[in-house]
Amino acid sequence: MHAWLCENPVGVDALTWKELPTPQPGQGEVLIRIEAASLNFPDLLIVQNKYQMKPALPFVPGSEYAGVVEAVGEGVSHLQAGQRVACLSGTGGFGTHTVAPAALCMPLPAGFPAVDAAAFIMIYATSHHALVDRAQLKAGETVLVLGAAGGVGTAAIQIAKAMGARVIAAASTDEKCALCRSIGADATINYTTHALPNAFRDAVKAATDGKGPDVIYDPVGGDFAEPAFRSIAWRGRYLVVGFASGPIPSLPLNLTLLKGASIVGVFWGDFSRREPKANAAMMAELAGWYAQGKVKPVIDRTMPMAELKAAYAHMGSRGVMGKLVMVN
Repeated sequence: MHAWLCENPVGVDALTWKELPTPQPGQGEVLIRIEAASLNFPDLLIVQNKYQMKPALPFVPGSEYAGVVEAVGEGVSHLQAGQRVACLSGTGGFGTHTVAPAALCMPLPAGFPAVDAAAFIMIYATSHHALVDRAQLKAGETVLVLGAAGGVGTAAIQIAKAMGARVIAAASTDEKCALCRSIGADATINYTTHALPNAFRDAVKAATDGKGPDVIYDPVGGDFAEPAFRSIAWRGRYLVVGFASGPIPSLPLNLTLLKGASIVGVFWGDFSRREPKANAAMMAELAGWYAQGKVKPVIDRTMPMAELKAAYAHMGSRGVMGKLVMVN
């Protein structure tokens, strides 16, 4: 097998494409021939030694992938050789093969292409857990999605629309705003042209007829967090999903009192570990929604696995709309 190896986590440039022994699955594991692997923001952080999970060196990055089971280890009964699966294991995806815990593998129904499957679990699980479980979103409510043209943002738009909500999508360019409208957003705000806090708040106010959004989905953090929160509706829920912009914002807590609003943390990874039955039911619902055409990953582009460094550079330019997927 071949894989991109991280032997020194000082950044993307230190990754090397190497031939390695093909591993054999152990107890509770499967060997997967990787067909596609998506690039997520944690995949950048982990090779820079900035992610909360710090795997033992050396390791193969690539948190999310899809492929074909080639061998199963002892104790694995729900998967078999030849079966197609998607997996989110945290590492191992950027290569031709990997060994993964069978419990983390999602069997793929017929008609679920590897490129879509490799871009599915992280963004849809995060967004469903956020909107359905944590925000308790109801039909007819309004959702403001920040960073709406990214992976989790596009997933949040689709899930909110599937639940009967109205969606306002905020993104940094007119092209990204157009993408958001094409997948169901009812209104968009270009926050580059509404960069001043009052301008952004005014745009949100105008888009909600002065009421404000019932739910704010924020995977970005940074400078727009406070003006967004100041625009929230009475009894609104502000979902803290991540900090893709870098800075972790500080929000004045008196606003929660004045708006009767909630700040709600979203940590899907720990939810899946602590509440595996609820997570399994959620993933089954999402797979059904995919089959019904209610959700479908937005793929910015596919690139050969050998061009991983160029893919990282494209992601770093913040030009990606949806997901980048590497293919073998």
